[in-house]
Amino acid sequence: MARLFDLHIHTTKGSADSSLTPEDLILEAERLGLRGLCITEHSGPWDRHEFAAFAAQHNVVLIRAMEADTDMGHILCFGVDRYQSGFNHAEELSKAAHSVGGYVVSAHPFRGVLGQHHRTRPYLYPDPNEPIPTEPDEAMQHRVFQLADAIEIANGGTSDEENRFAAEVAHRLNLPVTGGSDAHSTHGLGKFVTEFPDEIFDEAQFLAALHRGDFRPLEGLRQGALRPYRLRSV
Repeated sequence: MARLFDLHIHTTKGSADSSLTPEDLILEAERLGLRGLCITEHSGPWDRHEFAAFAAQHNVVLIRAMEADTDMGHILCFGVDRYQSGFNHAEELSKAAHSVGGYVVSAHPFRGVLGQHHRTRPYLYPDPNEPIPTEPDEAMQHRVFQLADAIEIANGGTSDEENRFAAEVAHRLNLPVTGGSDAHSTHGLGKFVTEFPDEIFDEAQFLAALHRGDFRPLEGLRQGALRPYRLRSV
C-alpha cells in the first residue's frame, strides 16, 4: 500500500510546538499522494487504541512513534508502546527499543553544529566543555552512532549544509540513512521522505523493513519531481 514514508511528523495531538492537526495532516498527505506517515510526537506515542481508531478512518498507513529528547540529541523511536522514565538517556532508550524489536534513528544530529555563532548548544553536544566538531572524522566518534540503527540525513528543519554533514558521517560509518520532513504544519510535509522497495501495510511490516535496512531518502515530492537525496557532500 505504501512505499514512501515521511518518517518524522509532529501534530497538535502530542507535540506542543506543532500547529498541524491530525486531520490536516491526512488532508495534506492525500493532496501530495503520500500514503505512509510516521507520527513521531515529542510527548511519546499516542495511546494505542486511540491511534488504531484514528488510523481505521483513513486510507493511509499510519505508524505511531516518538521523538525523544535525550542526553545524546533527539532520537526517533519506532516500535515502543509508550514513553517511559529514563528515556531521556539515549542508552536506556536504545536498550528498551531493541528489547522489543524496535528501531532508533539519530534525528537531525548536526543541527546547529555548523553555525558560526552558537547562541545555544547543539542538541548533540550539550556539555559546554565538549568541543563542537567541524569535520566528519571528529563527528563520527560520537557515542550516539554506536546506539542508533540509522541516521536521519535529510531533515526538513535542518540546513542543507548540516544535512550534508550528517550524510558524510553516515557514509563513513556505513549506517543506513533516512529522510523526514520534521513537519509541524502542513507547510513542508513530505519535503523529505524515505522509500522502501516493497509495499508496507502495517506497523509490523514497517518495522521489519527498517530492520532489513533497505531504504533510502528522497526529495522533490512537493514539487512533483521525486528523486534520490544526494547522499554525499562535495
